[in-house]
Amino acid sequence: MLNIENIHHVAIIASDYEKSKEFYTKILGFQIEKETYREERDSYKLDLKINGLYQIELFSFPNAPKRVTNPEARGLRHLAFQVANLEKEVEELNKNGISTEPIRVDEVTGKRFTFFRDPDDLPLELYEK
Repeated sequence: MLNIENIHHVAIIASDYEKSKEFYTKILGFQIEKETYREERDSYKLDLKINGLYQIELFSFPNAPKRVTNPEARGLRHLAFQVANLEKEVEELNKNGISTEPIRVDEVTGKRFTFFRDPDDLPLELYEK
């Protein structure tokens, strides 16, 4: 058995790098750790931190194929972010023109959550602490 200690990062490939960069930094509030342009790939790699704990790698690749984004499709279902006040964060998303699903309650944990989409229609979740 492996001795995995933590999740190191999540990698996302954006169709519009600048739009996704603005979404993840200005709207979701992630901090930029490092931005690298890789000329041989005509690709950007943006390393983002969430409260200094986890990292998202945001990539741009020319002509990257589309992926199924329905959360019920096989593969990675969605990416969830923990928040302290769900209504406050939903209000902030809505204020920025990002629609959210109605708030639901997890029948197993009793915690509240909602889903929304990033600029490439990837399913993201806010899960209340």
